[in-house]
Amino acid sequence: MAGAPMPDSSPSIIHRPSFPSLRPPGRILVRGLNWLGDAVMSTPALLRLREHFPQAHITLLTDEKLADLWREHASLDAVLTFVPGENPWSLAGRLRPKTFDTALVLPNSIRSALEVWWARIPQRIGYVSPWRDWLLTHRLAPRPGYVPMGKLSTKEVKRLVRMSTPAGNHVSRFSFHASRITHQASHHIHQYLHLAAALGSDPAPLSPHLAVTSDELQIVRSKFSLGIGTRPILGLNPGAEYGPAKRWPAERFIEAALSLQKRTNCVWLLLGGQSDAPLANAICSALRPPDAVLRSSEPAPRALHNLAGKTSLRELMALLKTCRVLLTNDSGPMHVAAALGTPVVVPFGSTSPELTGPGLPGERVHHLLKSEVPCSPCFRRVCPIDLRCMAGITVERVVEAVLQALDVHSSSH
Repeated sequence: MAGAPMPDSSPSIIHRPSFPSLRPPGRILVRGLNWLGDAVMSTPALLRLREHFPQAHITLLTDEKLADLWREHASLDAVLTFVPGENPWSLAGRLRPKTFDTALVLPNSIRSALEVWWARIPQRIGYVSPWRDWLLTHRLAPRPGYVPMGKLSTKEVKRLVRMSTPAGNHVSRFSFHASRITHQASHHIHQYLHLAAALGSDPAPLSPHLAVTSDELQIVRSKFSLGIGTRPILGLNPGAEYGPAKRWPAERFIEAALSLQKRTNCVWLLLGGQSDAPLANAICSALRPPDAVLRSSEPAPRALHNLAGKTSLRELMALLKTCRVLLTNDSGPMHVAAALGTPVVVPFGSTSPELTGPGLPGERVHHLLKSEVPCSPCFRRVCPIDLRCMAGITVERVVEAVLQALDVHSSSH
């Protein structure tokens, strides 16, 4: 087996890993990511792979819930799906007749490597990870600039808060790695670009990219009675599947939405998945005029469309493309909107925009807001103290960011 390249201490240099023993691929299987946001962040790697192998047949293997994300994607020839809980041996049996010669394994899981090993794909490339190395023919060490996202314990969170000074200076968990986490090479799009570069593709970053058709845009406008007017359409995505530590408080979303509606005369699209519907319903009740709440048989006012849990993935994509700006938590729809070219405004709390922010690192079209607290990012689902990372992001700051994003988007179209 070929040895993996050693990490370089300078993350400012883009590296291309080299495996001399790899044969030029003709039929490539890319084992995709299972989370929506991660999948979007892998699109630059897929585009670079297509750029380097224009004649190769590239198939993506993905969870069936994400299949529509990849419809008509320029990097792919085919999409294969699996259902949650499907036996890896059964899945490998479906892959084997496809005669793939190369597998690029994007997840770090044992299962994903086992699938391509059982499928008898001759060349299998992935990152070094315990218990699965023997399933891969070509293993990559952690890439230059890689920063792990380990959760802070409750004890660590409280210790960092206790160490902060009255003057506002604090000791961050990343104090000793500040140059790494703030550098653009820390972002996770490089995680997948680096893997694709093992096959010879260009590791230089591209913006994540998705597309919807003009027909899809017209269909959602008609289906959800959006019309084509002069009022700006803004999106509101108050949920976050990972957990409450990633959610800006609902009452602040409400206050910001009311302020922006008064200042811009906008139309709000309340978006999210089925699990976000109860939260969206509560926010919708607070935003809807009282007389409209009493007359429940009437349709929602034109200034507000509650669509959470009522769309397919492709419909959600078209709606996000329709929005002039999306106000959202750190979530899958955040990444989708940015990849479709829609500016996003995002309060960040337990997670790090330097590592998993939307779009291409450094893009100024998006507004990624943080409060300076010593325990963020903690990468926890639930805050063990007082959610000060989110409490420190004010409504006024968010409203101003949306207005700025709206002005920039208007001037560029």
